[in-house]
Amino acid sequence: MLRIVVMNAKGGSGKTTVATNLASYCAAQARGTQLFDYDAQASSSHWLKVRPDTVHVIHGVEAFKAPEPGITRSWQLRVLPGTEYVIKDTPAGTSGIGVVEHVQRADIILIPVLPSAIDIHSTANFIRDLLLRGKARTLNKHIGIIANRTRVGTRSLRALERFLRNLDIPVIAHLRDTQNYLRAAERGLGVCDLPDAAARQDQPSWQAILEWVQQFEAPSAPSPSAEPALSAAPRSGWVF
Repeated sequence: MLRIVVMNAKGGSGKTTVATNLASYCAAQARGTQLFDYDAQASSSHWLKVRPDTVHVIHGVEAFKAPEPGITRSWQLRVLPGTEYVIKDTPAGTSGIGVVEHVQRADIILIPVLPSAIDIHSTANFIRDLLLRGKARTLNKHIGIIANRTRVGTRSLRALERFLRNLDIPVIAHLRDTQNYLRAAERGLGVCDLPDAAARQDQPSWQAILEWVQQFEAPSAPSPSAEPALSAAPRSGWVF
């Protein structure tokens, strides 16, 4: 099982877009996928609730909520048997101890970043926090950057590329600035689920992300920092 955290302290960078589309793409490859929503805005949770029954099942956990009376936090955050990818959507403004906790419970950290001066500056500060306070490299976490809403040949993209070249962190994909993501999100789908030819242009980016993630797959015993995997759990739907 791989635990993938999508993080960036800057709001609007595309964390939910990355989390939901990666979950959708993994599920479409018949890989057991569980999506944890840590953001009180509940965008990932809403996306799952409108997701049709005709596409591959993604198990959802509303991790931003307190457990119901009589239910422990560890049961609420349990990982279902057969899960291969745990994908976590985190809130904007995550910093300090929040960064530390998410880093400790992750194998892979994905950082979406937009091609704007404000986003580049904010992301630089977040990466510093991730490396210094979160000790992501000391803990051997794998970090990848996803350039979001990119348009070829624009000044903003050139500025983003200059910034990314100065980081010792791989850029694993560029996501196009396209309405396909909005169209998919409104229906609880990923772009890989859209049937039209226009959406097929975006699928290679997700294949590249999944291939980068898969290089870190290896059999391993559960670590103390992982969400506990329990034997009894429903096969589909939401986990509360």
